[in-house]
Amino acid sequence: MKRAIPFILIFIIQAFCAWFFVSDILNSILGIHTTPLSWEMREYMEIGASIGLVLGVIVGGLLVFRAIKDRNSAEERLRRASGAFADLLQEKFVEWGLTASERDVALFAIKGMSTADIGGLRSTSEGTVKAQTNAIYRKAGVSGRSQLLSLFIDDLMRDDGAVRTAANSKT
Repeated sequence: MKRAIPFILIFIIQAFCAWFFVSDILNSILGIHTTPLSWEMREYMEIGASIGLVLGVIVGGLLVFRAIKDRNSAEERLRRASGAFADLLQEKFVEWGLTASERDVALFAIKGMSTADIGGLRSTSEGTVKAQTNAIYRKAGVSGRSQLLSLFIDDLMRDDGAVRTAANSKT
């Protein structure tokens, strides 16, 4: 909610300033006569509205700059998480003693590709891919893809932060 407060304040200031200038123009165009203000009061109102518009532009620019900074920070965290996941994959593949072919198949399976798609990419039959996935599941101690993926998700989310710490120490 704190981040919304500047947006709300800018909106209110901008709305008031727009109302001031637009209502003055519409009154002139439509021929609506209102009680005239003293020129000093009118000058103060115009100065205040102009200051409000300038502040709106400045604060709006700062908020855009902050949004860009936040987006870049989120992209960096995502890049680090992707790196941590890739490191975790390789670590587990070595731990399980997977062959190079099994590593490829495991990676494609984790990405959610079908057996037919994996076979097509690797130029092997579906039967070969099925045999390799069964070997992967056996070596990993799981019964299927969802459990295989769950192993990695559990490791990334564990409370001790070992994977996250390892990924952050690389930068």
